[in-house]
Amino acid sequence: MIIILNCIFVGIGGFIGAVTRYLFGLIPIKLNCYFPIKTLAINIIGSFIIGIISSIAIKNKYFNPHLLLMIKVGICGGFTTFSTFAYESVDLIKNGNALISLLYIALSIILSFISIYLSEMIIK
Repeated sequence: MIIILNCIFVGIGGFIGAVTRYLFGLIPIKLNCYFPIKTLAINIIGSFIIGIISSIAIKNKYFNPHLLLMIKVGICGGFTTFSTFAYESVDLIKNGNALISLLYIALSIILSFISIYLSEMIIK
């Protein structure tokens, strides 16, 4: 029974995360290059949120485990976009933009790690 309840919480969170990601993607941002700024921003925001919620949960032993599961696995999992990140990276290379692809990969990884670190520092 607990697995079913956990699946419901993850599903609700996944719905919220996926819809939020879709709506975020509709924000009209135009750059004069091929850099996928929206996906980068989504991954940084998702990393920051998962860092915040994890830090809060560690400090508060009474934090609802269903809520934690819903936010970390559901919302953040549905919101962040690793598969899109990988696709866009390969697509940039295929279209002759290898340097932009490498910059995108580096920024995505570094800024996501920094976002988690900063979010944990805020909660301390």
